[in-house]
Amino acid sequence: MIMLIPLAEQLRPDSLNEYIGQEHLVGPGAILRKAIESGNIPSMILWGPPGVGKTTLAYIISKQLSREFFTLSAVSAGVKEVREVIAKAKESGASPFLFIDEIHRFSKSQQDALLGAVEKGIITFIGATTENPSFEVISPLLSRCQIYILKVLDEPQLLRLLEQGRIRLEQQLGIKITIDESDALLRISGGDARKLLNALELIATSLSVGASAISIDNKNTLSIIQQNLAMYDKTGEMHYDVISAFIKSMRGSDPNAAVYWLARMVEAGEDPKFIARRMLILASEDIGNANPNALLLANTCFQAVDVIGYPECDLILSQTAIYLATSVKSNASYLAIRSAQKIFREHGDLPVPLHIRNAPSSLMKKIGYGKDYKYAHDFDNNFAEQEFLPEKIKGSKFYDPQENPKEKEIRARLKALWKEKYKY
Repeated sequence: MIMLIPLAEQLRPDSLNEYIGQEHLVGPGAILRKAIESGNIPSMILWGPPGVGKTTLAYIISKQLSREFFTLSAVSAGVKEVREVIAKAKESGASPFLFIDEIHRFSKSQQDALLGAVEKGIITFIGATTENPSFEVISPLLSRCQIYILKVLDEPQLLRLLEQGRIRLEQQLGIKITIDESDALLRISGGDARKLLNALELIATSLSVGASAISIDNKNTLSIIQQNLAMYDKTGEMHYDVISAFIKSMRGSDPNAAVYWLARMVEAGEDPKFIARRMLILASEDIGNANPNALLLANTCFQAVDVIGYPECDLILSQTAIYLATSVKSNASYLAIRSAQKIFREHGDLPVPLHIRNAPSSLMKKIGYGKDYKYAHDFDNNFAEQEFLPEKIKGSKFYDPQENPKEKEIRARLKALWKEKYKY
Protein backbone atom coordinates (compact mmCIF):
# COMPACT_ATOMS: atom_id res chain seq x y z
CA MET A 1 0.00 0.00 0.00
CA ILE A 2 1.47 3.36 -1.04
CA MET A 3 0.17 6.42 0.79
CA LEU A 4 -0.99 9.24 -1.46
CA ILE A 5 0.26 11.85 0.97
CA PRO A 6 3.98 11.44 1.79
CA LEU A 7 4.74 10.47 5.37
CA ALA A 8 6.81 13.63 5.91
CA GLU A 9 3.81 15.74 4.94
CA GLN A 10 1.44 13.73 7.13
CA LEU A 11 3.65 14.34 10.16
CA ARG A 12 4.12 18.06 9.58
CA PRO A 13 3.34 19.66 12.98
CA ASP A 14 0.62 22.29 13.45
CA SER A 15 1.98 24.04 16.55
CA LEU A 16 5.21 25.01 18.27
CA ASN A 17 4.53 22.40 20.96
CA GLU A 18 4.65 19.65 18.30
CA TYR A 19 7.64 21.16 16.47
CA ILE A 20 10.89 19.20 16.86
CA GLY A 21 14.25 20.98 16.98
CA GLN A 22 15.43 24.62 16.88
CA GLU A 23 15.04 25.12 20.63
CA HIS A 24 17.43 28.07 20.41
CA LEU A 25 14.76 29.86 18.34
CA VAL A 26 11.40 28.49 19.46
CA GLY A 27 12.03 26.86 22.83
CA PRO A 28 10.58 28.43 26.00
CA GLY A 29 11.83 32.01 26.28
CA ALA A 30 13.72 31.86 22.94
CA ILE A 31 13.86 34.94 20.71
CA LEU A 32 11.54 33.83 17.88
CA ARG A 33 9.03 32.21 20.23
CA LYS A 34 8.76 35.50 22.16
CA ALA A 35 8.10 37.35 18.91
CA ILE A 36 5.42 34.83 17.88
CA GLU A 37 3.71 34.98 21.27
CA SER A 38 3.72 38.77 21.21
CA GLY A 39 2.26 38.81 17.69
CA ASN A 40 4.98 41.25 16.62
CA ILE A 41 6.58 39.26 13.82
CA PRO A 42 9.26 40.88 11.65
CA SER A 43 9.96 39.94 8.06
CA MET A 44 12.59 37.22 8.25
CA ILE A 45 14.87 34.82 6.43
CA LEU A 46 15.16 31.27 7.76
CA TRP A 47 18.61 29.96 6.88
CA GLY A 48 19.55 26.33 7.40
CA PRO A 49 20.22 22.97 5.78
CA PRO A 50 17.43 21.01 4.08
CA GLY A 51 14.85 19.16 6.13
CA VAL A 52 15.25 21.06 9.42
CA GLY A 53 11.80 22.65 9.50
CA LYS A 54 12.02 26.00 7.68
CA THR A 55 8.75 25.63 5.75
CA THR A 56 7.00 24.07 8.74
CA LEU A 57 8.06 26.91 11.02
CA ALA A 58 6.73 29.50 8.56
CA TYR A 59 3.41 27.65 8.38
CA ILE A 60 3.14 27.40 12.18
CA ILE A 61 3.82 31.14 12.58
CA SER A 62 1.00 32.05 10.19
CA LYS A 63 -1.41 29.58 11.80
CA GLN A 64 -0.68 30.74 15.34
CA LEU A 65 -1.27 34.36 14.34
CA SER A 66 -4.34 33.47 12.22
CA ARG A 67 -3.12 35.45 9.23
CA GLU A 68 -3.43 34.62 5.55
CA PHE A 69 -0.47 32.64 4.19
CA PHE A 70 0.72 32.93 0.58
CA THR A 71 3.49 30.68 -0.73
CA LEU A 72 5.72 30.97 -3.77
CA SER A 73 8.62 28.86 -4.95
CA ALA A 74 11.61 30.74 -6.29
CA VAL A 75 12.11 27.90 -8.77
CA SER A 76 8.84 28.55 -10.62
CA ALA A 77 7.63 32.04 -9.60
CA GLY A 78 8.68 35.33 -11.14
CA VAL A 79 8.04 39.07 -10.72
CA LYS A 80 4.51 38.67 -12.11
CA GLU A 81 3.55 36.16 -9.40
CA VAL A 82 5.12 38.33 -6.68
CA ARG A 83 3.12 41.37 -7.80
CA GLU A 84 -0.11 39.34 -7.92
CA VAL A 85 0.38 38.26 -4.28
CA ILE A 86 1.16 41.82 -3.22
CA ALA A 87 -2.04 43.02 -4.91
CA LYS A 88 -4.06 40.40 -3.00
CA ALA A 89 -2.32 41.41 0.22
CA LYS A 90 -3.32 45.06 -0.30
CA GLU A 91 -6.95 43.98 -0.68
CA SER A 92 -6.87 41.95 2.56
CA GLY A 93 -5.30 44.82 4.52
CA ALA A 94 -4.01 42.48 7.24
CA SER A 95 -0.30 42.16 6.32
CA PRO A 96 -0.53 38.48 5.36
CA PHE A 97 2.56 36.30 5.26
CA LEU A 98 4.34 35.69 1.99
CA PHE A 99 6.58 32.63 2.21
CA ILE A 100 9.14 32.16 -0.57
CA ASP A 101 11.08 28.91 -0.55
CA GLU A 102 14.62 28.89 -1.96
CA ILE A 103 14.80 32.68 -1.95
CA HIS A 104 18.46 32.40 -3.01
CA ARG A 105 17.20 31.43 -6.46
CA PHE A 106 15.36 34.73 -6.92
CA SER A 107 17.09 37.19 -9.24
CA LYS A 108 17.85 40.79 -8.20
CA SER A 109 14.79 42.09 -10.09
CA GLN A 110 12.54 39.51 -8.44
CA GLN A 111 13.86 40.45 -4.99
CA ASP A 112 13.49 44.15 -5.84
CA ALA A 113 9.79 43.53 -6.47
CA LEU A 114 9.36 42.60 -2.80
CA LEU A 115 11.04 45.67 -1.28
CA GLY A 116 8.22 48.21 -1.29
CA ALA A 117 5.63 45.80 0.10
CA VAL A 118 7.97 44.63 2.86
CA GLU A 119 8.98 48.17 3.80
CA LYS A 120 5.36 49.41 3.97
CA GLY A 121 4.15 46.35 5.89
CA ILE A 122 1.78 45.28 3.12
CA ILE A 123 3.20 41.78 3.55
CA THR A 124 5.25 40.08 6.22
CA PHE A 125 7.92 38.28 4.25
CA ILE A 126 9.39 34.92 5.25
CA GLY A 127 12.13 33.55 3.03
CA ALA A 128 13.77 30.14 3.34
CA THR A 129 17.23 29.32 2.05
CA THR A 130 19.96 26.73 2.37
CA GLU A 131 22.51 29.29 1.18
CA ASN A 132 24.20 32.09 3.09
CA PRO A 133 21.79 35.04 2.62
CA SER A 134 24.71 37.48 2.74
CA PHE A 135 25.71 36.18 -0.69
CA GLU A 136 22.33 35.52 -2.25
CA VAL A 137 19.91 38.16 -0.92
CA ILE A 138 20.20 41.80 -2.01
CA SER A 139 21.30 44.21 0.72
CA PRO A 140 18.10 46.34 0.80
CA LEU A 141 15.94 43.25 1.38
CA LEU A 142 18.44 41.76 3.82
CA SER A 143 18.41 44.95 5.90
CA ARG A 144 14.61 44.72 6.25
CA CYS A 145 14.67 41.15 7.56
CA GLN A 146 15.76 39.33 10.67
CA ILE A 147 18.02 36.37 9.91
CA TYR A 148 17.32 33.22 11.92
CA ILE A 149 19.75 30.30 11.59
CA LEU A 150 18.26 26.81 11.87
CA LYS A 151 20.49 23.92 12.91
CA VAL A 152 20.69 20.35 11.66
CA LEU A 153 18.60 17.97 13.79
CA ASP A 154 20.52 15.89 16.31
CA GLU A 155 20.16 12.15 16.97
CA PRO A 156 17.57 12.32 19.80
CA GLN A 157 15.37 14.60 17.68
CA LEU A 158 15.67 12.32 14.65
CA LEU A 159 14.81 9.29 16.78
CA ARG A 160 11.66 11.06 18.00
CA LEU A 161 10.64 11.64 14.38
CA LEU A 162 11.46 8.05 13.53
CA GLU A 163 9.15 6.81 16.30
CA GLN A 164 6.35 9.09 15.12
CA GLY A 165 6.79 7.77 11.59
CA ARG A 166 6.82 4.15 12.77
CA ILE A 167 3.54 4.59 14.66
CA ARG A 168 1.84 6.32 11.71
CA LEU A 169 3.00 3.64 9.26
CA GLU A 170 1.76 0.88 11.56
CA GLN A 171 -1.67 2.50 11.53
CA GLN A 172 -1.74 3.01 7.77
CA LEU A 173 -0.22 -0.30 6.69
CA GLY A 174 -2.01 -2.35 9.34
CA ILE A 175 1.13 -4.28 10.33
CA LYS A 176 3.52 -4.45 13.25
CA ILE A 177 6.74 -2.48 12.56
CA THR A 178 9.89 -2.91 14.65
CA ILE A 179 13.01 -0.82 14.14
CA ASP A 180 15.81 -3.08 15.36
CA GLU A 181 18.62 -0.84 14.10
CA SER A 182 18.48 2.84 13.18
CA ASP A 183 22.14 3.66 12.44
CA ALA A 184 21.77 3.35 8.66
CA LEU A 185 18.56 5.38 8.65
CA LEU A 186 20.18 8.19 10.63
CA ARG A 187 23.28 8.13 8.44
CA ILE A 188 21.23 8.28 5.24
CA SER A 189 19.20 11.19 6.57
CA GLY A 190 22.22 13.38 7.29
CA GLY A 191 20.13 15.26 9.86
CA ASP A 192 17.37 15.92 7.31
CA ALA A 193 13.95 15.04 8.73
CA ARG A 194 12.33 14.76 5.30
CA LYS A 195 14.99 12.34 4.03
CA LEU A 196 14.64 10.27 7.19
CA LEU A 197 10.87 9.91 6.84
CA ASN A 198 11.10 9.32 3.08
CA ALA A 199 13.55 6.49 3.74
CA LEU A 200 11.41 4.98 6.51
CA GLU A 201 8.29 5.10 4.32
CA LEU A 202 10.06 3.51 1.36
CA ILE A 203 11.54 0.70 3.47
CA ALA A 204 8.31 -0.04 5.33
CA THR A 205 6.16 -0.15 2.18
CA SER A 206 8.75 -2.35 0.43
CA LEU A 207 8.89 -4.87 3.30
CA SER A 208 5.15 -4.83 4.03
CA VAL A 209 3.99 -6.66 0.90
CA GLY A 210 2.30 -9.85 2.13
CA ALA A 211 3.65 -9.42 5.67
CA SER A 212 1.88 -9.01 9.00
CA ALA A 213 5.01 -7.79 10.79
CA ILE A 214 8.32 -6.36 9.61
CA SER A 215 11.68 -5.60 11.22
CA ILE A 216 13.88 -2.78 9.94
CA ASP A 217 17.63 -3.12 10.38
CA ASN A 218 20.76 -1.61 8.86
CA LYS A 219 21.10 -4.34 6.21
CA ASN A 220 17.62 -4.10 4.70
CA THR A 221 17.70 -0.31 5.02
CA LEU A 222 20.82 0.00 2.86
CA SER A 223 19.65 -2.65 0.40
CA ILE A 224 16.23 -1.09 -0.23
CA ILE A 225 17.53 2.48 -0.46
CA GLN A 226 20.18 1.49 -3.01
CA GLN A 227 17.61 -0.40 -5.11
CA ASN A 228 15.15 2.51 -5.07
CA LEU A 229 17.44 5.51 -5.05
CA ALA A 230 15.46 7.43 -7.69
CA MET A 231 12.20 7.00 -5.75
CA TYR A 232 13.87 7.89 -2.46
CA ASP A 233 15.35 11.03 -4.00
CA LYS A 234 12.08 12.10 -5.66
CA THR A 235 12.25 15.60 -4.15
CA GLY A 236 15.77 16.28 -5.43
CA GLU A 237 17.73 15.67 -2.24
CA MET A 238 20.53 14.02 -4.25
CA HIS A 239 21.67 17.58 -4.99
CA TYR A 240 23.24 17.61 -1.53
CA ASP A 241 24.72 14.13 -1.90
CA VAL A 242 26.45 15.08 -5.16
CA ILE A 243 27.97 18.29 -3.79
CA SER A 244 29.14 16.26 -0.79
CA ALA A 245 30.78 13.71 -3.09
CA PHE A 246 32.42 16.56 -5.04
CA ILE A 247 33.89 18.15 -1.91
CA LYS A 248 35.08 14.84 -0.46
CA SER A 249 36.74 13.92 -3.77
CA MET A 250 38.76 17.16 -3.77
CA ARG A 251 39.59 16.75 -0.08
CA GLY A 252 40.71 13.20 -0.87
CA SER A 253 43.02 14.42 -3.69
CA ASP A 254 41.17 12.59 -6.48
CA PRO A 255 40.89 14.96 -9.48
CA ASN A 256 39.14 12.32 -11.61
CA ALA A 257 36.28 11.82 -9.18
CA ALA A 258 36.10 15.57 -8.57
CA VAL A 259 35.65 16.28 -12.29
CA TYR A 260 33.05 13.51 -12.62
CA TRP A 261 30.88 14.94 -9.82
CA LEU A 262 31.43 18.43 -11.23
CA ALA A 263 30.20 17.22 -14.63
CA ARG A 264 27.10 15.76 -12.97
CA MET A 265 26.30 19.13 -11.42
CA VAL A 266 27.02 21.08 -14.61
CA GLU A 267 24.78 18.77 -16.67
CA ALA A 268 22.01 19.13 -14.08
CA GLY A 269 22.19 22.92 -14.36
CA GLU A 270 23.46 23.46 -10.82
CA ASP A 271 24.07 27.12 -9.93
CA PRO A 272 27.76 27.67 -10.80
CA LYS A 273 28.14 30.17 -7.96
CA PHE A 274 27.01 27.48 -5.54
CA ILE A 275 29.77 25.17 -6.83
CA ALA A 276 32.40 27.94 -6.78
CA ARG A 277 31.44 28.97 -3.24
CA ARG A 278 31.92 25.42 -1.99
CA MET A 279 35.38 25.33 -3.57
CA LEU A 280 36.21 28.65 -1.91
CA ILE A 281 35.36 27.17 1.48
CA LEU A 282 37.36 23.99 0.77
CA ALA A 283 40.43 26.00 -0.25
CA SER A 284 40.64 27.43 3.25
CA GLU A 285 39.27 24.52 5.29
CA ASP A 286 41.20 21.67 3.65
CA ILE A 287 44.27 23.31 2.07
CA GLY A 288 44.90 26.51 3.99
CA ASN A 289 48.50 27.59 4.44
CA ALA A 290 49.84 24.39 2.91
CA ASN A 291 49.16 26.20 -0.38
CA PRO A 292 47.88 29.76 0.09
CA ASN A 293 47.46 30.13 -3.68
CA ALA A 294 44.51 27.74 -3.52
CA LEU A 295 42.36 30.35 -1.78
CA LEU A 296 43.41 33.01 -4.30
CA LEU A 297 42.53 30.78 -7.26
CA ALA A 298 39.22 29.72 -5.72
CA ASN A 299 38.28 33.35 -5.11
CA THR A 300 39.22 34.26 -8.68
CA CYS A 301 37.10 31.33 -9.87
CA PHE A 302 34.09 32.60 -7.91
CA GLN A 303 34.45 36.09 -9.39
CA ALA A 304 34.95 34.77 -12.93
CA VAL A 305 31.96 32.44 -12.72
CA ASP A 306 29.80 35.33 -11.52
CA VAL A 307 30.81 37.37 -14.59
CA ILE A 308 30.82 34.66 -17.26
CA GLY A 309 28.13 32.12 -16.31
CA TYR A 310 27.26 29.00 -18.29
CA PRO A 311 28.30 27.47 -20.59
CA GLU A 312 31.87 28.84 -20.66
CA CYS A 313 32.38 28.88 -16.90
CA ASP A 314 32.44 25.06 -16.76
CA LEU A 315 36.09 25.26 -17.90
CA ILE A 316 36.96 27.60 -15.03
CA LEU A 317 35.18 25.34 -12.55
CA SER A 318 37.04 22.32 -13.93
CA GLN A 319 40.45 24.00 -13.75
CA THR A 320 39.88 25.09 -10.17
CA ALA A 321 38.50 21.73 -9.03
CA ILE A 322 41.52 19.91 -10.49
CA TYR A 323 43.93 22.39 -8.87
CA LEU A 324 42.28 22.00 -5.46
CA ALA A 325 42.13 18.22 -5.75
CA THR A 326 45.82 17.93 -6.66
CA SER A 327 47.00 20.46 -4.07
CA VAL A 328 48.75 19.43 -0.85
CA LYS A 329 46.24 19.39 2.02
CA SER A 330 46.13 20.83 5.53
CA ASN A 331 43.27 21.52 7.92
CA ALA A 332 45.52 23.28 10.46
CA SER A 333 43.75 26.63 10.04
CA TYR A 334 40.36 24.98 10.54
CA LEU A 335 41.56 23.20 13.69
CA ALA A 336 43.15 26.41 14.99
CA ILE A 337 39.97 28.50 14.94
CA ARG A 338 37.85 25.64 16.34
CA SER A 339 40.34 25.16 19.19
CA ALA A 340 40.40 28.89 19.95
CA GLN A 341 36.59 29.02 19.93
CA LYS A 342 36.46 26.10 22.37
CA ILE A 343 38.84 27.87 24.78
CA PHE A 344 36.80 31.07 24.53
CA ARG A 345 33.57 29.21 25.33
CA GLU A 346 35.24 27.56 28.33
CA HIS A 347 36.87 30.70 29.78
CA GLY A 348 34.64 33.52 28.55
CA ASP A 349 35.86 37.10 27.98
CA LEU A 350 39.35 36.98 29.46
CA PRO A 351 40.93 40.43 29.96
CA VAL A 352 43.22 41.81 27.24
CA PRO A 353 46.77 42.21 28.63
CA LEU A 354 47.38 45.87 29.52
CA HIS A 355 50.46 46.29 27.35
CA ILE A 356 48.57 45.47 24.12
CA ARG A 357 45.44 47.50 24.90
CA ASN A 358 44.63 50.60 22.89
CA ALA A 359 45.37 53.86 24.73
CA PRO A 360 43.59 56.72 22.91
CA SER A 361 43.39 58.98 25.99
CA SER A 362 45.87 60.28 28.58
CA LEU A 363 43.84 58.65 31.37
CA MET A 364 44.18 55.24 29.74
CA LYS A 365 47.93 55.76 29.38
CA LYS A 366 48.12 56.82 33.02
CA ILE A 367 46.52 53.61 34.27
CA GLY A 368 48.86 51.45 32.19
CA TYR A 369 47.14 50.86 28.87
CA GLY A 370 49.86 50.22 26.26
CA LYS A 371 52.69 50.43 28.79
CA ASP A 372 55.77 48.35 27.91
CA TYR A 373 54.35 47.39 24.53
CA LYS A 374 57.18 46.47 22.14
CA TYR A 375 56.71 47.71 18.57
CA ALA A 376 57.90 44.74 16.51
CA HIS A 377 59.44 46.83 13.72
CA ASP A 378 61.86 48.46 16.17
CA PHE A 379 63.60 45.11 16.71
CA ASP A 380 65.77 42.73 14.69
CA ASN A 381 63.82 40.51 12.31
CA ASN A 382 60.74 42.65 13.07
CA PHE A 383 60.08 40.58 16.15
CA ALA A 384 60.07 41.21 19.90
CA GLU A 385 59.05 38.44 22.30
CA GLN A 386 56.15 39.47 24.51
CA GLU A 387 52.83 38.03 25.70
CA PHE A 388 49.80 38.48 23.46
CA LEU A 389 47.38 36.06 25.14
CA PRO A 390 45.42 36.59 28.35
CA GLU A 391 47.33 35.48 31.45
CA LYS A 392 45.02 32.53 32.12
CA ILE A 393 45.69 30.85 28.77
CA LYS A 394 49.23 32.03 28.00
CA GLY A 395 51.27 29.47 26.12
CA SER A 396 48.19 27.93 24.49
CA LYS A 397 48.93 26.68 20.97
CA PHE A 398 46.01 26.80 18.56
CA TYR A 399 47.83 26.72 15.22
CA ASP A 400 49.86 23.54 14.72
CA PRO A 401 51.48 23.47 11.24
CA GLN A 402 51.16 20.12 9.50
CA GLU A 403 53.71 17.97 7.66
CA ASN A 404 53.82 19.59 4.24
CA PRO A 405 56.63 21.68 2.69
CA LYS A 406 55.04 25.10 3.18
CA GLU A 407 53.91 24.52 6.75
CA LYS A 408 57.25 22.94 7.66
CA GLU A 409 58.76 26.32 6.76
CA ILE A 410 56.16 28.05 8.92
CA ARG A 411 56.88 25.70 11.84
CA ALA A 412 60.64 26.33 11.56
CA ARG A 413 60.14 30.11 11.59
CA LEU A 414 57.77 30.01 14.57
CA LYS A 415 60.17 27.77 16.48
CA ALA A 416 63.05 30.14 15.78
CA LEU A 417 61.02 33.12 16.99
CA TRP A 418 59.28 31.64 20.01
CA LYS A 419 61.86 29.04 21.10
CA GLU A 420 60.12 26.66 23.54
CA LYS A 421 57.15 28.88 24.36
CA TYR A 422 54.68 27.16 22.03
CA LYS A 423 56.61 23.87 21.59
CA TYR A 424 56.90 24.20 17.81
